[in-house]
Amino acid sequence: MTTEQTQQEKREEKRRKDLAREVREDFLTRQRDRKQLERGWQLNMSFVSGDQYCDISPAGELETEDAAFYWQSRRCFNHIAPTLDTRLAHLAKVRPNLAVRAFSDSEEDLKTARLSSGILRSVKSRVDLDRVIARATLWSETCGTAFYKIVWNFDDGNVIGTDENGHSIKEGDVNVVAVSPFEIYPDSLAAEGLEEVKSLIHAKAVPVSEIKERFGVELPGQDVGALVPYSSPSGWKRPADGKGRPVFPDREILIERYTMPDGACPAGKLEIVAGDVLLYEGPLPYLNGDRGTRVLPFVRQTCVELAGSFFGSSVVDRMIPLQRAYNAVRNRKHEFLNRLTAGVIAVEDGSVDAEEIAEDGLYPGKVLVYRQGSKEPHFLDCGSLPAEFEKEEERISNEFILFSGMSEISRNSSNPTHVTSASGLQLLLDQDTARMQMSAESVERAVKETGKQILHLYKQFAAAKRLLKMTGAGGETELYYFGSSDISADDVEFETGSEKSPEQIKEETLALLSAGLLGEEGALTEEVRLKVLDSLGYGDFEAARGISKLHLRKAEKENIRLRSESFEADDYDDHKLHITEHTRALLSGDEENEAVKERIAKHIASHRARS
Repeated sequence: MTTEQTQQEKREEKRRKDLAREVREDFLTRQRDRKQLERGWQLNMSFVSGDQYCDISPAGELETEDAAFYWQSRRCFNHIAPTLDTRLAHLAKVRPNLAVRAFSDSEEDLKTARLSSGILRSVKSRVDLDRVIARATLWSETCGTAFYKIVWNFDDGNVIGTDENGHSIKEGDVNVVAVSPFEIYPDSLAAEGLEEVKSLIHAKAVPVSEIKERFGVELPGQDVGALVPYSSPSGWKRPADGKGRPVFPDREILIERYTMPDGACPAGKLEIVAGDVLLYEGPLPYLNGDRGTRVLPFVRQTCVELAGSFFGSSVVDRMIPLQRAYNAVRNRKHEFLNRLTAGVIAVEDGSVDAEEIAEDGLYPGKVLVYRQGSKEPHFLDCGSLPAEFEKEEERISNEFILFSGMSEISRNSSNPTHVTSASGLQLLLDQDTARMQMSAESVERAVKETGKQILHLYKQFAAAKRLLKMTGAGGETELYYFGSSDISADDVEFETGSEKSPEQIKEETLALLSAGLLGEEGALTEEVRLKVLDSLGYGDFEAARGISKLHLRKAEKENIRLRSESFEADDYDDHKLHITEHTRALLSGDEENEAVKERIAKHIASHRARS
């Protein structure tokens, strides 16, 4: 090795060390800038869990408040947790059904839309997307903001071969994970979305064994908090008030810094650092933006948007002052009731054994001996419970409804308005839903953007033919082979509609039946009758339902067969159902070929001739 090569290697090593140090210092700077926000999130989590006698000190640390007197009652009457549970239950119904609508009526776009919808359904089932959304929603409702990270995992998917060392080579697949706001550090806290961020850091405590497996670098490891703690520039130190936060041994903070593309670096940058070691340096790995651009592999979801702020706000922030006031009123009320029941004893100095009175009180049947000529001990008159306690408690309870957006009919299953009509009760429930509309829309937008990034990653990495199981016409399983050229996430529109609950579907179906909108002159067709039975949950109520479904499935297969050849109807067909299904194929616009339309029309005529 020449001297010039040795010096070049030394310069490269120094450059990598300097870059690792710069990334770590950038991370520490962003931690210090965001310290107050983190303490607010930790305060929210404490109040949700029931630890409600804590606050942020002037030094910016989370501290426990001490009681003014040892006898003071400090019980927690947690109204935040059930309110949060109710909001999460409402938002759990917001599960956008990611379907892809074709950009045009061409056969190619229809095929692309169907394939893309099948991919999204497959990924949703494989990664349990509903559970990921639930975790992200819990973070956003508690702390105000949550994130989805969409990455391509090369160690996932089916095995397609082995390397020279005998290790399995897999085709890779998409992974979607929920990320807490504690792990995300933008370059600007004033950015109002990910599109305004130029650089973003994802920092997470990971085991050193995982770092060695992924990057081939062995690090010593140390004790690291579960939530990335505030660190001083001199090193990785846990704060003195770190009690209550679990500590994991043999871990390192894995720092991933993503930099958006610019003129100096058109492909963007991704730098990964752990400890003082630069583990990876390269361009942004994913073409996950519109028209094949490189963007951050993250999606943001908020509870309440804040103007001029990257991180959103939470309803827990609003309810903390009310919860403090409510706890204070209830505890002072209980202290007053204790005085009324246990009493306050007045004793003349030297008349009795004061220590005995303090220990036993004046229990029933007690023989009290006091000094002759002195006044006997007695209970002081504490009066009656002031009415202001009840008024203040009721006022704060009503403010909980105002601040949280959850009325008593949703939170407590009670009806304080005494509304008895079904339409009136539904109106009250709709009002609660309207108050949560912004949070629900944020969930829908986040899932929609996640679906787009999933398709972009498949288009980028699914180069070879992949096998996908899909539900085909008639409910049968079909196998599709597809490649990256068969996928498009740019020329499609995503349909994200919240799915209705079974109870809502049943109620609406019965209302339509009562109004006579499902039949002609009060009579239901066989097809409509079967759909009504399905919606009411009685799809298998009678055996005839299975026969009719088989006829419909056969008619759908015949529609596909008629695209290539003509044939006559069978004598055993249910001609009425077949005619309806074939006519639907003509009127739906799916078939534009005149020869195919003519074959379908002749086939319908053969059904009519046999009916």
